[in-house]
Amino acid sequence: MTDVSVLLVDDQELVRSGLRRILRRKDGFAIVGECADGDEVPAAVARHQPDVVVMDLRMKRVGGVEAIRILRTAAGPPALALTTFDDDELLSGALRAGASGFVLKDSPAEELIRAVHAVARGEAYLDSAVTARVLSGYRRAPGAPSDDAADRLTARELDVLQLIGSGATNGEIADRLVISEVTVKSHIGRIFTKLDVRDRAAAIVYAYDHGVVAPK
Repeated sequence: MTDVSVLLVDDQELVRSGLRRILRRKDGFAIVGECADGDEVPAAVARHQPDVVVMDLRMKRVGGVEAIRILRTAAGPPALALTTFDDDELLSGALRAGASGFVLKDSPAEELIRAVHAVARGEAYLDSAVTARVLSGYRRAPGAPSDDAADRLTARELDVLQLIGSGATNGEIADRLVISEVTVKSHIGRIFTKLDVRDRAAAIVYAYDHGVVAPK
């Protein structure tokens, strides 16, 4: 299996050093580059072509939210937001900007490893420790999906959305519903279209925000 190539973005060398020690080759990662601020990200992405960008949100010149927005506009690689426990508003802003998920800096190493692998697979990862609080900020933002959008989903699509919201992978959804992964991907594509959401992270937000799945 090919290693997941990762670009680290954090203005603290100590943090980047810690991330390097966690995201090791033996766990399937290759650190291909590092940035000390958000304004360095576009050039680093163009140079290194990473599979995932692990992005701090608080930086001096260009913050992580704006850097993630630029990545999304340029159809860049998925970004995993990395921040501290009290950054709920920043995390909800990161989701709106297009982050594929978020994980806290004080999370166990195993959780960061799971999160980066999930994002590399095209999935989403929302740290359950703060999901409910972050979504309270997200739902206050303009442009949230309408409350009746779920009425347009079939029963099977609702099943898939519930499992997405619970953090299940495509393989786990396929096993649970006894369908193929190709069928799961087809359901997910239709869910995105019907709910007018752009990605899996936004679908998870929708699932929590509209009671399809309850925060733990």
